[in-house]
Amino acid sequence: MAKKITERRKDYSQWYLDVVREAQLASHSPVRGCMVIKPNGFSLWENMQRQLDDMFKETGHRNAYFPLFIPKSFLSKEAQHVEGFAKECAVITHSRLINSEDGVTVDPASKLEEELIVRPTSETIIWDTYRDWIQSYRDLPILINQWANVVRWEMRTRLFLRTMEFLWQEGHTAHATEKEAREETVRMLNVYRTFAEDYMAMPVITGIKTESERFAGAVDTYCIEAMMQDGKALQAGTSHFLGQNFAKAFDVRFQDRDGKEKFVWATSWGVSTRLIGGLIMTHSDDNGLVLPPRLAPTQVVIVPIWRNDDEQSRVIEYGNTMFKALKGAGIRVKLDDRDQYKPGWKFSQHEVEGTPLRIAIGPRDVDNNKVELARRDTLEKKIVDREGLEMLIPELLETIQSALFESARKRTLEQTRTATTYEEFKEILDTHGGFVYTHWDGTVETEERIKNETKATIRCLPLEIEEKPGKCMVTGKPSPYPVLFARSY
Repeated sequence: MAKKITERRKDYSQWYLDVVREAQLASHSPVRGCMVIKPNGFSLWENMQRQLDDMFKETGHRNAYFPLFIPKSFLSKEAQHVEGFAKECAVITHSRLINSEDGVTVDPASKLEEELIVRPTSETIIWDTYRDWIQSYRDLPILINQWANVVRWEMRTRLFLRTMEFLWQEGHTAHATEKEAREETVRMLNVYRTFAEDYMAMPVITGIKTESERFAGAVDTYCIEAMMQDGKALQAGTSHFLGQNFAKAFDVRFQDRDGKEKFVWATSWGVSTRLIGGLIMTHSDDNGLVLPPRLAPTQVVIVPIWRNDDEQSRVIEYGNTMFKALKGAGIRVKLDDRDQYKPGWKFSQHEVEGTPLRIAIGPRDVDNNKVELARRDTLEKKIVDREGLEMLIPELLETIQSALFESARKRTLEQTRTATTYEEFKEILDTHGGFVYTHWDGTVETEERIKNETKATIRCLPLEIEEKPGKCMVTGKPSPYPVLFARSY
């Protein structure tokens, strides 16, 4: 399998696209800005989805589904929400086509009385529904999650990282008190952090977005931010405290225990297929995709090697026995016994697709009851005994998982710096990139100036940071604690 992957140091953007292509994760679709997710990519998303879904259900959430189409009038009910999404909406104006000399055309008689919006997010239609679901405090809390697709009209797109249509989950919860809603917001933020770090092996920083960066219609937006290998940050997940904004917009009230009528408190939270992009840019190398074992669709691949029919029969039988034993041990294992491809081609394919462990077996290995193990993360190879493999492999997969996290954590620390002056800040960004902690005076004007002059944004006001008063690097005005800046995707 000929590899055609650009080196990261030469062109990081092209390297990323090459990895997506060569690992058979996704391709561009006939619709500009949309993507076709291939089986390799979708299997990875399924594993992410499965783990997150289990974590959501452990915290009391249930899945439901709401319509793809939203009446245009719904978006106008919450002023900040419509302002935030107005420029990204796909609008349906007619309901059918008719034949014409040029093929088909829109039937002008089918114009809708009210246009429909293809959902960019579901707060409006869900809160219109919740009005019918909620009458009393006994109906609360409502803890709902939806797995769905959404459409946001993007002009500049990149596979997984930013596409016009993408897959995601969106949680929408309703609560009787502000305290409960705020606790829910932080709880789900921590679910995302646990998933990112324990399963994706991707270290993240948690924090609160500034007013100009928060979700349209939210009171507070919490986020997890990750650092990619090229020194750019990636917003990997968000959790929003919506206050009573949507409850008031859609008149969702409940009768409290004291008999008084009150508005409901709300949250929403979500992650998307953007996580696949983050996974690629956190771990992969110039040889292709590198996957953390806990999410890899195939954790171990067994590649038999033979020269003639007799050897083929022996090594495949040996491999089959091993396959059944590893599968019985709960490992996602594949036996690659295809005879139309040579072993070298298979090695290259599984390497570029990121399979964490490769087992190679030849006639000599059968005779000696041995196997050759190759790690994808370090490319190290070693010969081990066949006996005890069912015990060794799970331990080795966990070692790889930990090693990937530690490598990413170390790199993130190396890419995190502190600046005290604006000149120092700009020099760090231009020379190293990465995260920069520095003081900011809290004004939108200063935030916009920094963004326009450096292309860096405030990623978050970190939750776990020592309160250390200082002076804004730009204006010299007082600042209670440093905030986190970076250039980002």
